[in-house]
Amino acid sequence: QVQLVESGGGLVQAGGSLRLSCAASGRTFSSYAVGWFRQAPGKEREFVATINWRGGDTDYADSVKVRFTISRDNAKNTVYLQMNSLKPEDTAVYYCAARWSSASLVADYYNYWGQGTQVTVSS
Repeated sequence: QVQLVESGGGLVQAGGSLRLSCAASGRTFSSYAVGWFRQAPGKEREFVATINWRGGDTDYADSVKVRFTISRDNAKNTVYLQMNSLKPEDTAVYYCAARWSSASLVADYYNYWGQGTQVTVSS
């Protein structure tokens, strides 16, 4: 079992930065791939970024590529999402999710989810 807790969300002006954290419980967290997803009001949940268990393989949605960076510190059981040059369209609830083995862009393939953290970008 893996439990995930996101933090770091908040209100920021356009062009600003935030760093989200996803803290995990469980001794085998280092064996899990982790993804970040987001859901804006009235919209479906969408893929943002993913990282494999070792941290050497990452993937990003086109809309956040270059601006966002996903990383992980397995010694701290934590995955980060550094978000720079934020835009109003980045406003959403951000969720981290974990799955055993390989990373995926598909939300349904993830077994464990956090409760989400709100990110609001004002124009």
